[in-house]
Amino acid sequence: MQDLMHIALRSFTALVILFAITRILGKKQISQLTFFEYITGITLGELAGFISTDLEAHYLYGLTAIAVWFLVPFVVELFTLKSLRLREWLEGRGTVFIQEGKVLEDNLKRERFTVNELLEQLRTKSVFNVADVEFAMLEASGDLSVLLKSENQPLTPKHLGMRVARDRETKAVVIDGNIMDEALAAAGLSREWLHTELEKLGVTLENVFIGQVNACGQLYVDLYDDKLQVPQQTDMPLLLATLKKCEADLTLFSLSTASPEAKAMYEQDAQQLRRMIDQVEPILKR
Repeated sequence: MQDLMHIALRSFTALVILFAITRILGKKQISQLTFFEYITGITLGELAGFISTDLEAHYLYGLTAIAVWFLVPFVVELFTLKSLRLREWLEGRGTVFIQEGKVLEDNLKRERFTVNELLEQLRTKSVFNVADVEFAMLEASGDLSVLLKSENQPLTPKHLGMRVARDRETKAVVIDGNIMDEALAAAGLSREWLHTELEKLGVTLENVFIGQVNACGQLYVDLYDDKLQVPQQTDMPLLLATLKKCEADLTLFSLSTASPEAKAMYEQDAQQLRRMIDQVEPILKR
C-alpha cells in the first residue's frame, strides 16, 4: 500500500512537471513537431514514466534528466528565433514536390514519398487531380502545402468586382442555456436585447444549446429540441426590400410629375438612395 501511494505521488509530481514544461515550451510543441521537438517529446514522456514507477531509482536523478531535456530545447528554441541557419539545420527545410504543374520525382525519392502517398496528401487538401496543381511543397512539419492553378482556384467576390461587408468575429452569447455576459458586452448588446430576440423567435433560454450573434447583430440559435423549428430572421431582407421600393417610388414620381423642379428633385433623391443601397446591400444580404 505504501508503494502504491509512493507511485501515485511520483506520478502526480511528474504530471505537474510535464504540464508546466509544455506550457512553457508553447503551443507549437504540440501542434507542429519538428525532428528535434519530436525526439524531445518522446524522451520527456519516457523519463516521466521512468521516475513514476521505478521506485529503486533516485527521484532527483529523474528530475535532473527532465530538467536537462527541458532546458536544452528551450534554449535552442530561443537561438533559432534569431538564427536562420540554425533554424534550418534543426527544423529542416521544405521540399518542393510539384513545380509549374510538374511532379519532381527526385524530390519524392529523397523524402521517400511514393506516388500513392502524394495523392493521399493531395486528397486531404480536397485536390483529386494532379493536373490542377501549380505548386506543392512538403513543409518541415510534414504537412503538404498546395497552390492550385489560377483557373482552378475558387471564385471570390473580388474576382467578380462585388462589394461585400467586412467579416467580424461571431460572438457566442449563449452556451448550454447560460448567458455569456462577456461576449454579450463585447458585441455591444445587453441581456434585455437577448431576451427580446429570444421572445421574437419563440424559444426559451433554457432550450438554447448555443446562441451566436453575427457582425450585423443577428441572433442564431441551436436548440436542444431538434424537432422545434426556429423561424428565419427576416429583418434584413425586409429592410432591403423597403429601401428598393422607396427608390422605385421616387423614380415613378419623377416620371409622373410635370414640374421640372419636382422631377429634378425626385431624380436626385432616387440617385442618392441608390448609392446608399449599394453601400448597405452587402450587409443586408448576409
